Amino acid sequence: MNAPLRRVGIVVLALFALLFINLNWVQAYKADDYRTSQYNGRVLISDYQRQRGVIADDKGAVLARSVATKGQLKYLRTYPLGEAFAPVTGYRPVNLAATGIEHAEDDYLAGNSDSQALDRFWDLFSDTKKPGGNVFLTINKNVQQTAYDQLEHNGLGVKEGAAVAIDPSTGKILALASFPSYDPNPLASHDAKTAEDAFTSLDKADNQPLVNHATQDTYPPGSTFKVVVSAAALSTKQYTPQSVIPAGSFYTPVPGGGYTMKNDVPSICPTATVTLISALTQSCNTGFAQLGVKLGSEVLRNQAQAFGFGDDSLTLAGKSMGVAASETGSMLTPSGTDDPNHVAQSSIGQYEVRMTPLQGAMIAASVANGGVEMRPYLIDHTQGPDLTIDYQAQPQALRTPISGDVAKQLQEMMISVVDHGTGTRAQIQGYQVGGKTGTAENSAKTHGWFIGFAMKDGKPVAAVAVLLANAGDAGSRQATEIGGEILKAAIAAQGGK
Repeated sequence: MNAPLRRVGIVVLALFALLFINLNWVQAYKADDYRTSQYNGRVLISDYQRQRGVIADDKGAVLARSVATKGQLKYLRTYPLGEAFAPVTGYRPVNLAATGIEHAEDDYLAGNSDSQALDRFWDLFSDTKKPGGNVFLTINKNVQQTAYDQLEHNGLGVKEGAAVAIDPSTGKILALASFPSYDPNPLASHDAKTAEDAFTSLDKADNQPLVNHATQDTYPPGSTFKVVVSAAALSTKQYTPQSVIPAGSFYTPVPGGGYTMKNDVPSICPTATVTLISALTQSCNTGFAQLGVKLGSEVLRNQAQAFGFGDDSLTLAGKSMGVAASETGSMLTPSGTDDPNHVAQSSIGQYEVRMTPLQGAMIAASVANGGVEMRPYLIDHTQGPDLTIDYQAQPQALRTPISGDVAKQLQEMMISVVDHGTGTRAQIQGYQVGGKTGTAENSAKTHGWFIGFAMKDGKPVAAVAVLLANAGDAGSRQATEIGGEILKAAIAAQGGK
């Protein structure tokens, strides 16, 4: 054989070898991924021959169900309660990617999970197919609806916001509301154009209705971050709520450095000193800025991380429902030392500090729960078509960011905020309500925040966080009022009055 033919033969053999390797790669390693891909139309058509399980709230109210049709796809996915619950349930379209619980529990709802293998086997010998499994959430319909309605009708014309309510002692998420939201029903339409047009319209809409602002967006937390700074100070054991700290109408972290901090209004802590509890009650910027500079960036960053800042591994229901990481940002100079200006601004929740509304609720819940931060979760249990329980969630401690003694001190300080300070609109008769308001500067109007908790006889009942983005000067007052209404709904959902 001459040299050119030999070279051609070698190339052909090499190509066959590559083809053989690729074929085995597809069949042996990638086949299952391709088969189960949510973009695989053949699999989707097969799934629609079986009635999908329901998604329900903690009391059994149906949030998503499949109803029979006369078309090729035998069942249509519907969402009877619409916009208020869409950020949690997500949607299950025919030709698009599923989201939310519909994605996280797709196999179980569709009857394709390992635990349902026996049902699928018996279906081979039957003319009918058993429906998929049911997923029961920790969400309470009334709390969720209250949270969404309060955001939608916020009184300030705010177009973006979020609210979270948690049971501090278990981590159950009672409400996870994001505004604006969307109607998931057109997205689940069997008409491809209807679904695609709905998605395109929502994807291009202002304020990103398809984004869960409670878990996927971070915002400067403003003065709510003073709870973290207070925790850092108390945890050193060098401070108590009655400790006296420097304050005053103005504070210049670097003399001659060109930056001076002041309080929101002249009447807030104008004296040279103030107690720590009074500083939180009044929301004294100059006091917390000087306290943060004295503590140092490392102490502040460590305390924030103890609450969960920087953690991008948290999920609420499977990998598809991850949570964006809250961040403290850098407070250092290029040489690696503390930048007093940056530390001062960070200590009042500005500069590069960013927080999700969920993180805010987790901070308040930790304080109410004696310093233990429970892992937040959305799925309470799953139920097979024969009504057997396949999975039951068990509350788990996630972290202990502060000691029990520090938690009690913070409870006292945050209750003072609601009793005598900036959070009076959150008061609830018969309950000890603690909280912290926040007004956070950004490139547009200021954001309004409230984080807080309700307790009864020293035991935590509920914790909440409310964000009103670009709300203006009245934002924190309105967020506080909304927080109080959500706490009332959560108390009622927990059996209180």
